Amino acid sequence: MNSLQNIYLSLGSNQGDPFENLQKAVDALFAEIGSIKQISPVYQSQSWGYDGADYLNCALHLGTRLTAAEVIKTCLKIEKELGREREKNSGYADRSIDIDLIFYEDQQLNTPSLILPHPRMHLRNFVLLPLCDIDKELKHPVLGQSMEDLLKASPDPAHPEKQSRRLKNPQDDYSLNTFNYITIEGNIGAGKTTLSTMIAQDFNAKLILERFKDNPFLPKFYEDQARYAFPLEMSFLADRYQQLLDDIGQYDLFKDFMIADYDSYKSLIFARVTLGEEEYALYKKLHQIMYKELVKPDLYVYLYQNTERLLENIKKRGRDYEQNISEDYLLKINQGYLNWIKNKAQNNVRIIDISELDFVKNRADYLSVLKQFI
Repeated sequence: MNSLQNIYLSLGSNQGDPFENLQKAVDALFAEIGSIKQISPVYQSQSWGYDGADYLNCALHLGTRLTAAEVIKTCLKIEKELGREREKNSGYADRSIDIDLIFYEDQQLNTPSLILPHPRMHLRNFVLLPLCDIDKELKHPVLGQSMEDLLKASPDPAHPEKQSRRLKNPQDDYSLNTFNYITIEGNIGAGKTTLSTMIAQDFNAKLILERFKDNPFLPKFYEDQARYAFPLEMSFLADRYQQLLDDIGQYDLFKDFMIADYDSYKSLIFARVTLGEEEYALYKKLHQIMYKELVKPDLYVYLYQNTERLLENIKKRGRDYEQNISEDYLLKINQGYLNWIKNKAQNNVRIIDISELDFVKNRADYLSVLKQFI
């Protein structure tokens, strides 16, 4: 999974219904490029560089996992879909939509298809004013000045007029912050950690990830399950309890909600598969004593993947100690989860089949998964 990159775009329209064109562009950028962190107010300004109808302009701050080249390619595709016709050497002209990539993090590029930062952004008030609304302290990576300072020094005499009508952020339709605490669960290799991380980055959530890599019994367990099952499960029981106690108890004022890639009940599901009857009975008593006071998630998501896909994912991520996991073991774990889910209140449970989806490489799949949370 690529890391999330901050980008800033400038949008403009002066044909047809300019406000509607801007909204369609915003919707398409969210659907195809990434999460929309901020949308500036809309400004009305005179056409720049030629005599034409007034424009409506705005700026966007997005988080994307696409490269700069992929972003500009997608922007051009969206422009075309919204009726923009580009002609070589046509100069300035009326347009249904114009989407300019202003900044991609601090990248500096100079290619035939893309120059970063945008070479003329600091000369245009219809770009600077909306960017100031988003973040007046944002620094130009080459000039080293803030948007506020660039606006004060701008040679552009135009005075774009702020409009009262605001654009809608399509991300608001995925209002995950109505939940306080979300748990994403799934079988080994289902993608729960990846999805939890993506959601935390896109929706400003506190991320709680299971620290299983530090467990010294895990590699030994996969070599000799009978011998190491009980110490492994006891170790997980203590580690998960301590981590959840610490992370849930430390409320983060700067995050909108919490999301975890495991639930406390996971310990019982795996223990039921790996332990004998007497060991499991003891384990269950300890689990009930330890976890009874912990806060429970108000949304529980189970990612289902078929066994063939799980084995492919396990092989792909290349952890040596996981390579001999059997199909039968995965089937038992999956059945353990489904049996538990049957006994839960169904209003806060989502079972999402992702066997045919790739939510990392395909943003449409990712948004499809998120829609099922609501």
